[in-house]
Amino acid sequence: MTTEAQSQDFLDKLAGLQGIAADQLSSLLIQNPGLAEELNKQIDALVEAFGDADAASVPPPDKGLAQLVGVGPEAAGELGATRLPYGVKVYDETVTSERIVAIADLYYIYQHERIGVFRVIRKLQELFKAGSVRLSSGEGAYALYQFDRREVLRYTQRDRLAAYSRALGYQRAGARPGERPNTDFHRLFTHFVNQVALYWRDKRISDVIRERAFDPSFGSIAVVRRAGLDMRNNLKFTSFGHLNVLRVEVMQLLDEAFRILGAEDVKRLFGADNAWDVVEEVLVRYFKERLVTSTRQRMAVSGRELLRWLAQPHILEATRPEFEALLADVAEPAEEWLTSAKSMGLARRGGERVLPQHRRVPIGPAVPRTNGQAPIPAP
Repeated sequence: MTTEAQSQDFLDKLAGLQGIAADQLSSLLIQNPGLAEELNKQIDALVEAFGDADAASVPPPDKGLAQLVGVGPEAAGELGATRLPYGVKVYDETVTSERIVAIADLYYIYQHERIGVFRVIRKLQELFKAGSVRLSSGEGAYALYQFDRREVLRYTQRDRLAAYSRALGYQRAGARPGERPNTDFHRLFTHFVNQVALYWRDKRISDVIRERAFDPSFGSIAVVRRAGLDMRNNLKFTSFGHLNVLRVEVMQLLDEAFRILGAEDVKRLFGADNAWDVVEEVLVRYFKERLVTSTRQRMAVSGRELLRWLAQPHILEATRPEFEALLADVAEPAEEWLTSAKSMGLARRGGERVLPQHRRVPIGPAVPRTNGQAPIPAP
């Protein structure tokens, strides 16, 4: 049991230790920033050990109240002798990796849904059934027949739209009664991607203009960590339910769709070289759409990589060298996603200023801006 006097004495000694270390090692700390990182790591370990020891101690039956108010034989003679708990258990930042990976795959599927892959398959089915195209008994024609026959066993389009709404906050028209759309996803995801990209841009500037290229003077891992943890905690409560099973089934469906689109008789029908050419030809010829296939497909790939990275415990690393080494894995995907989203008007690069605490930020289909710019359209 830690008393108020013991707690205060520990904090004073800790501050004294930090002051002595900084005074005696000042010249070394300037030359070797990694030494300061290690010193802070050791001090944090002392603080953590002190807190663990206090949490492991058994409090008195009255939790120290009689001692504090001066009742009974254990009444304290001074405030310093009373029990002072160090604190409560820290917030659990861990999440189940499998659920976040499922959200990553669902995001990948959503982008392909927006491209129009499943609409293209439905249009081919309509043309095939009507005999409007020269398909009969080839590989693609037979696969189209099987695709249609298995449709009754799969999740419907409405099920997919409801999943996008609940997990990602997209396609809210498909939300079912009682479901709560995840309206914060796009804002938090864009913020996280922005912070990752900004960190590495600052790092590159530091590498170019500073004498000591590896001096970590630019960029803050705390900002990136906080943005990533906010994103993880948002997904923590929206990844329950049947999403894991649904994404497995729809990933199989997406693979089957591309096998049909890549069949020789289907490609020959549209004079295409590959499955993506078939998708674009059908979208232009029958839906009169402006093509965004390349941009959204790269958003799908890079976005899935970023969310899969968040599914791992990398974001919990508090030491700069280790965190930076792990973060390097998603540096390029972050820039790629941000560039693609920016070209479609779905995101803007960072530069947001801090708002007063009492300022209420509205939540809606458009991502609010704080720098006088127009709202970003919903993805």
